[in-house]
Amino acid sequence: MTSVLYDAPGPGAKRRNVLYTVGFVVLLGLGCWWALAVMADKGQLDWALWEPFTQAQAWTTYLLPGLGNTLKAAALAMVIALPLGALLGIARLSDHRWVRGPAGVVVEFFRAIPVLLLMLFANQFYSVSTDLDSDMRPLYAVVTGLVLYNASVLAEVVRAGILSLPKGQTEAAKAIGLRKGQTMTSILLPQSVTAMLPALVSQLVVIVKDTALGGALLAFPELLNARGTLAANYANVIPSFIVVALIFIVLNLILTSFASWLERRLRRAKRSSGAVLHAEQAGAEEPVAEPGVATKEGP
Repeated sequence: MTSVLYDAPGPGAKRRNVLYTVGFVVLLGLGCWWALAVMADKGQLDWALWEPFTQAQAWTTYLLPGLGNTLKAAALAMVIALPLGALLGIARLSDHRWVRGPAGVVVEFFRAIPVLLLMLFANQFYSVSTDLDSDMRPLYAVVTGLVLYNASVLAEVVRAGILSLPKGQTEAAKAIGLRKGQTMTSILLPQSVTAMLPALVSQLVVIVKDTALGGALLAFPELLNARGTLAANYANVIPSFIVVALIFIVLNLILTSFASWLERRLRRAKRSSGAVLHAEQAGAEEPVAEPGVATKEGP
């Protein structure tokens, strides 16, 4: 199948792709074997280091509370960043310069600052300017940093998704008398969701992973920070890193699998829907006939 980006591979290219894939799998297997051999030589595969993960205490005392804090911070950041990013993305497409300009400044400013710096600044701001409890301050700082950075990135995703739609969609909406706000909410945004979904999910995965930054420098008791306490008690640094990495992989795999299912469902719904949106259903005003011009109901 020929694409805009590449031509369909021929028989020779297909054979080379198979050889490259086999070579990569072999190299990956050799790398894993070497890593396991080194870990065995250093005693990192001893059962005494992995046994704590078979006991309930290691999970209920360290890992599960840390996982709960990770999910809490990520969920709060997602709930706030998604609508805020959509609002900023739509504002950047406004016809009014006084709306488009400030929105562009906000997006470019916070998108250019590292998320860790935003967390540190927010933590210091809450420490100096508010009466937040010291136990809650890291959570607020982590969520604030994640929201400011990811809302700016999501704003660009939303803007790009809307601009990717054919101009005929907007022209058709204008032809039936829809205002720009109605066009955006009734036509453009619903259609652009499917195109934006992969990029949105990628950014949500970034939010989940970036919660670990708060644990590293702000002592936020998330999963990676809880791993450090567990490793200090059981002296199993490498195994604890491996287990936490697997937990993050499972979390992100669940998120991407759900997104793939949702994307397939949206595409099927879009193909099966044959409804026609009339001006009256969208809330548009009835067009007024000029004097002497016949309408459908008129003579």
